[in-house]
Amino acid sequence: MLNLIDKKILIYGFGISGKACLNFLYKNNSVIVYDDKIKRFKNKNIKFLDKKALNKIKLDYIVLSPGINIKNCSLKNFLKKNKKKIISELDIFYCTYKSNIKVAITGTNGKSTTCKLLYDILKKSNKDVRLVGNIGSPLLNEKKINKKTIFVIEVSSYQIGYSSHFKSDIAVILNIAPDHLERHDNFLNYVKVKSQLILNQNFNSRAIICDNNKVLDKYLKSKKINAKIYKIGASVNNIYLKKIKNDYFNNINNQENLNFVIKISKLLKIKNSVIIKAINKFKPLKYRQEIIYNNKKFLIINDSKSTSFSSTVNLLKNYKNIYWILGGLNKKGDKINLPKNSMQNIKGYIIGKDKSFFVK
Repeated sequence: MLNLIDKKILIYGFGISGKACLNFLYKNNSVIVYDDKIKRFKNKNIKFLDKKALNKIKLDYIVLSPGINIKNCSLKNFLKKNKKKIISELDIFYCTYKSNIKVAITGTNGKSTTCKLLYDILKKSNKDVRLVGNIGSPLLNEKKINKKTIFVIEVSSYQIGYSSHFKSDIAVILNIAPDHLERHDNFLNYVKVKSQLILNQNFNSRAIICDNNKVLDKYLKSKKINAKIYKIGASVNNIYLKKIKNDYFNNINNQENLNFVIKISKLLKIKNSVIIKAINKFKPLKYRQEIIYNNKKFLIINDSKSTSFSSTVNLLKNYKNIYWILGGLNKKGDKINLPKNSMQNIKGYIIGKDKSFFVK
């Protein structure tokens, strides 16, 4: 367990997460800050340190912001020497609110939507629930927390990778497809990092994963797991399907995410009537499979938050006569796996500087 009283702590990275950590830690500790773009910040109350001075200071902990790549940053040699001192915002949060129920949701695609829908269901059930992490406010910015407060946390592979103390009561891995390989080098490393969310759990914890990921299954079978694991399929139970009137849940991607939310809700003992009511009132997050125009002849979907082919494939499988506008930056290891007969159904319009990648 972390002791965060009267410690010498370095915060590396002064973005949203770093600022939240500083505000949380500075009253009880001696906190210093380092940022690669330190010249941007002018604040007399914050003790910034230059690179040369770091080696002269004895530190207890280094709080590393998730956006920092330990292999490729200005302090990489310093961090390598002090690797055992590295902690994350997640670690600080866990040790502060250990007794609260924490639902940690990760995966390659659908994290934000799944977190928001679960939050809506718990809110509708009159729970004191907080939506935090990548989707909401920083974990350490939350106020007026009591013993019954439930946290729904969207966590990324970057956050998990730097966390050694964090544990969740319910750990959820929605899906895993090749992503962020520029950081993790290869797909197996990416799977290993995501899996830590489950491997760190204790015997009273529950974990939920999809039932069709062979790489994840194989890796987890080689490890000792304390938590009870549930596997989720893509088909929604007819008990719910018959009562769902929300068009947003008509495609495969969203139905699979919906299955996860239903399972979590049942583990948290939420009534079916509340679950269905919240599902039918759910409004999609902006730019995530967002229906922006719909009549009998024509449907327009804004899915511009999608950052990989894997998050788009099921959407493309779900419709016919598609005009697909795509582009942006290419990702290492990103591949589109669609049957050839599906591709004949699509006319693509490619934009952006990485046109050649998308054409291939």
